[in-house]
Amino acid sequence: MDDMPGMVMEPPSSTMEHPMMTMMHMTFFWGKNAEILFSGWPGTRTGMYVLALVFIFVLSLLVEWLSHCKLVKPGSNNLVAGVIQTFMHAIRVGLAYLVMLAVMSFNVGVLLVAIAGHGVGFFLFGSRAFKKTETVPYQKHTDLPPISC
Repeated sequence: MDDMPGMVMEPPSSTMEHPMMTMMHMTFFWGKNAEILFSGWPGTRTGMYVLALVFIFVLSLLVEWLSHCKLVKPGSNNLVAGVIQTFMHAIRVGLAYLVMLAVMSFNVGVLLVAIAGHGVGFFLFGSRAFKKTETVPYQKHTDLPPISC
């Protein structure tokens, strides 16, 4: 198995009776045979791979929606608004980490749908394409601050 570039062999577990070597991609690859987020999922079935891609697209779309939505009403109780903002932030970060972990499967299809989900999400929720009024610079339009690295 040493002749397969970009693959890393994981050592067998000492608790396994018949150790099996599993392989993990360490470079980007095309193909439907992948593991995304969970062991054995989507596996080798094309339908499950497509479902995984749709799932990643929706996750990244939700991250953008949470980044640009306004759920806290002006004039609401500061404590209630703070709890809502904290909950929204935790959900957004959790979803963003799931998208990141999915991209770390090194599957090109997953990378492309994650980028597409963020792009479509920004177009729908963050761009001026569907805004009714002109935005004023430096005015707060969302409940959460932008995600930064």
